[in-house]
Amino acid sequence: MRFLFITDTHIRGTTPANRLDHFPDTLKAKLEEVVEFANRMEVDAVLHGGDVFDVPSPSPSVVGEFLSIFTRLKAPLYGIIGNHDVFAHNPQTLDRTMLGLANRLGIIRIIHPGERIYFEKEGQRVQLTGQHFHVELDRRNPELDYCVTKVDADIAIHMVHGMLMDRRFIEGVAHTIIDQIVQTEADLTLCGHNHLGFSDTERDGKVFLNPGGFVRLSNHPREMSRIPQMVLIEVKDRKLSYRKVSLRTAKKGEDVLDRTKGEEAVYREQKLHAVVDEIRAAGDFQYANIHDIIEQLAVREGIHQRVRGIVMDQIAKAQERLEVEES
Repeated sequence: MRFLFITDTHIRGTTPANRLDHFPDTLKAKLEEVVEFANRMEVDAVLHGGDVFDVPSPSPSVVGEFLSIFTRLKAPLYGIIGNHDVFAHNPQTLDRTMLGLANRLGIIRIIHPGERIYFEKEGQRVQLTGQHFHVELDRRNPELDYCVTKVDADIAIHMVHGMLMDRRFIEGVAHTIIDQIVQTEADLTLCGHNHLGFSDTERDGKVFLNPGGFVRLSNHPREMSRIPQMVLIEVKDRKLSYRKVSLRTAKKGEDVLDRTKGEEAVYREQKLHAVVDEIRAAGDFQYANIHDIIEQLAVREGIHQRVRGIVMDQIAKAQERLEVEES
């Protein structure tokens, strides 16, 4: 039994400022390579770790062009919701997004939290589960999002669109460390969200992987040297193995990323950190994201969870209106 994993495709119809190529054409070529490889390897399913789209509601023409590539897959495509796929990081807005449309059309089958998908072949049974991005991910008890139980299966695979790391990360950035979730019963935990990925990690016979983003949107030094890849997963004799496959169509970072903007990016990052420090000093906030600030204000002032939900929903609707006006 075989599966192919990719994550963070960030489908869009324009070229990011840091790219030297025509980004949509490059992305199409890479996705076509995935389809060709998946069909040739006769995988039983293709798995997507979230952030299928770069914004929740790209233009229909862009969506049509890219989704038509996925329709050439011989195997089903399963995915989870990333923070870029929905409005205001709220999975409940899925039905108002293009990812929601792809799900309704059956092009991408979204796996919801608590749901178990089973694959059976040659006397083996694989369980597939997933966890969407949400505003409390990597802030609440990580077991709720990263730990699953294996039920009537030989192998369990769990996908999460979260900031899982193999070591401590920057203070103030919400993240989860692998050591916090080793009690999971998933044999393989697949993550996205962090485009740079982390080193393949095994704990107590369980594997934790993030191969990095399918695309490179920034000119971060590590992005310059990183080649996007996919992960081929195989279950044989009730044992799991995998190998990473670099994309042939992905060019060297120096050929597609604009290094001249590196110094400007460093300067902007320094200014951003200064602003964040000011915000923290003024309001004693730990995070500068608008959703995080609302959550912290609500906790500090004792505002009921239902009221917080209403505020978040209004932010999502406002974001949706802005995107419609700008499209």
